[in-house]
Amino acid sequence: MKWVAISGSWRKTNKEVEDDVRQAVREIIGRGDGIVTGGALNVDYFATDEALKVNPKATQIKVCLPVTLELYSAHYRKRADESVITHEQAEKLIVQLTALKEANPSALIENEKNTVVDKDTYYERNTKVMDLSDGLYAFQVNDSEGVQDTVDKAKSCGKFVELKKYTFY
Repeated sequence: MKWVAISGSWRKTNKEVEDDVRQAVREIIGRGDGIVTGGALNVDYFATDEALKVNPKATQIKVCLPVTLELYSAHYRKRADESVITHEQAEKLIVQLTALKEANPSALIENEKNTVVDKDTYYERNTKVMDLSDGLYAFQVNDSEGVQDTVDKAKSCGKFVELKKYTFY
């Protein structure tokens, strides 16, 4: 079984991006492989949601967090309070990650060492995602820096990269 990382923009997506992510996940899981993603909004959320629909026991998914689920949940609720994201987005993500952990505790990979969620811990999380993966499917909106970080890490390790770029505002 091969593990394929799914990386993508969390700030902006549209129906095309969502459909592309869900189709890729169905193809990967359908051929008996698994996905590794980062547990963020939008692309990561779509990938995890589709993986759980296709494989409810969560045996073909790994989600890497930059901190523990408890700290990650608090971070997302804080971002909602700051109006960076909506409260609905925060709660849907928390429910999804909690359900994943309940379905298969080993599918949720929490970082017990980090105590903050910031650019550095997200990029560290990207490294973990690529360490666990054989290659990468990336869905990059508006030249997202985080997605580019993951693409660069995959390429530097000699892993295959399938990159779809989207531009919209």
